Amino acid sequence: MTEFTADQMTAVGLEAYGRIAAQWELSAKEAAALVGFSEADSAGARDPHEVISLTEDQTLRLSAVLGIYKALGTYFEDPIACAWMTQANTGPLFAGARPVDVAIEGGLPALLEIRCECEGVAMGL
Repeated sequence: MTEFTADQMTAVGLEAYGRIAAQWELSAKEAAALVGFSEADSAGARDPHEVISLTEDQTLRLSAVLGIYKALGTYFEDPIACAWMTQANTGPLFAGARPVDVAIEGGLPALLEIRCECEGVAMGL
C-alpha cells in the first residue's frame, strides 16, 4: 500500500478545494476566508509547486468543506449542489443568509454545523 506524506495529502486537499471553490463560484476573498487563509496565502496554496503547511484549524475547515461538498452532491443534482452555498437560505441555521457567509463569519464551529446539517439531509435524517 502506498503511504502519503502530510505534504502530499495537503496538496491533494488543496487541489480538491480549488475545484470546489470554482464550482461554487466563490470569489478569491470568499475562498480564502472559508478555509482561514489570507488572500495571499490562498494564492500560494494554488501553486502545485509550493509546499503549504496548514494549521489544525485550516485542516479541519478544509475537511468540513470537503464533507459539505460530498453531502450536497449526494442529496442534490447540479446545478443546485453547486449553487447551494452561495444562495440565500431560509433554514433556521441561516436565517436568510448565504451558507458561505454564515460559514465565514462563524468559522470552524459554523462549518462543522453546516456539515452536520448537510450530511443529515443527505442521509435522510
